[in-house]
Amino acid sequence: MQSTRTLTDKIFLILKGLGMGAANKVPGVSGGVVAFVAGFYEEFIYSLQKVNGKAFKLLINGRFRSFFNYLNGRFLGLLFLGMIVSYFSVSRVLDYLIKHYELYVWSVFFGMIVGSIYYINKDFKDWNYKTYTALAIGIALGLSISFLNPAKENDNLWFVFFCGIISVSGMTLPGFSGSFILILFGNYVLLLVDSVNALSATFYEILGGDFSFMENPERIRMLKVLSVFTLGSITGLVTFSHVLSYILKHYKNITLASIIGFIIGSLGVVWPWKETRYKIHEDGRFLLDSSGERIVENYERFIPDLGAETYYAIIYIIVGIGIVLALEAYGQKTRKKI
Repeated sequence: MQSTRTLTDKIFLILKGLGMGAANKVPGVSGGVVAFVAGFYEEFIYSLQKVNGKAFKLLINGRFRSFFNYLNGRFLGLLFLGMIVSYFSVSRVLDYLIKHYELYVWSVFFGMIVGSIYYINKDFKDWNYKTYTALAIGIALGLSISFLNPAKENDNLWFVFFCGIISVSGMTLPGFSGSFILILFGNYVLLLVDSVNALSATFYEILGGDFSFMENPERIRMLKVLSVFTLGSITGLVTFSHVLSYILKHYKNITLASIIGFIIGSLGVVWPWKETRYKIHEDGRFLLDSSGERIVENYERFIPDLGAETYYAIIYIIVGIGIVLALEAYGQKTRKKI
């Protein structure tokens, strides 16, 4: 499969990685949905499943080409390249847009989730009492997670490792937002903002020949946190891929129904019209995290009044649906070619 990829396919694969990376950064949005709608979800899971004993045996024996081919290395390499680039580029743009155009950004993502529900459901015909039960359970879990209150920030390395395992699930399980889970755990800013910014700053300093960061205890702490979080993410990615591969093989219809339900439930997270409620100290001051940002307690959702701003938001919802339909069209074209 690798040798048949054209230059255009490789560029689009990097762009898909950009999309997955950006989606994983946004609370309420799942990178797995991007993979599912764009038509490469099963290949992604299958490739990750190849990280096993046989792969390590090939690596240890120095059979690097066989190891690369066995892992579907070109596919995973280009995809993860896009994700890495996204964390230092697209995700930063998204941070800016969410800060200054929050309503419209959430509207686009809400539309994308709606479009994803349509895409996954339109070809699913195996509805019965088992799949309807799985759908209901998925919706209930998605909604219950949407309305949980966030915890306090915790930089204990074992907990950070656990955060990595859980948060990466959004890449393998469509509808499950890893970044929103990090908000609930209280570590979103620590792991997806502070530590990433610390790595970015360190990288540019090294390029400039400046190694003073080695004398900065706070910078070293952030880099250590990011390293442990990355290790946890890799562990979770491989583990979830093996579990999901087995489940998709033996319980595909129930799994798909659960995914549809979970995505429906996640609509509560990305509902555009909400006010952020911040945690307040007993003396009336806002509680701040390690970066000086106010700590989110929860979101108060509401039905908007009709007006220009609301109409613009609805337009952006339609744009979000259009993005998913475009990804679907491209995914179908890709599958036909393969």
